[in-house]
Amino acid sequence: MVKVKICGITNLEDALAAADSRADALGFVFYRKSPRYISPLEARRIIKVLPARIKKVGVFVNAKTQTIKSIAGSCDLDILQFHGKESPEFCRGFSGYKVVKAFRLKDAIDPEQILRYKTFGYLFDTFIPGKPGGTGRRFNWNLLSKLDKMKQQIFLSGGLRACGIKDALKITRADWVDVSSSVETRPGKKDRRKVKEFIRAAKR
Repeated sequence: MVKVKICGITNLEDALAAADSRADALGFVFYRKSPRYISPLEARRIIKVLPARIKKVGVFVNAKTQTIKSIAGSCDLDILQFHGKESPEFCRGFSGYKVVKAFRLKDAIDPEQILRYKTFGYLFDTFIPGKPGGTGRRFNWNLLSKLDKMKQQIFLSGGLRACGIKDALKITRADWVDVSSSVETRPGKKDRRKVKEFIRAAKR
């Protein structure tokens, strides 16, 4: 069964609602320019009361190694998600954590470039200039058919909605779906009904 990550969590109410709706992972954005930014201190407060089964994901954009390790340790993160220009060598520097490298797609995909990253997973999102993630727009899912079956986990993001998730999964065969803006009332504030509907549709 596909797993669901609700990203851009900024408050305890939304975190607990997503967990109660059977989310598998919650994402916390530690990128100050994001409208969904959360401080490590606040994220830690939320994470401490989450069910143990929930995977805690830290989202970073071109952050320094020591900064990432410090936040990951203090917040007890399980997965590190990189949305910047991080190199394959950089991504190998976080033993003890699962790393997901994000790729923003336009109208083509370069499997050789992607496979240079020996990470736990690859996340595919839509390329929008100046936005490292959280665009709310979908890309051409058929691009992922050019990727042979691989051991890495595939995370699908970008404009996903409950009404179209069945087709998205049929085309991409993703292991995870990652949603943020389409289940919000405004950036950083989730709509509990939309979260529940999305998770139910994805897991159906």
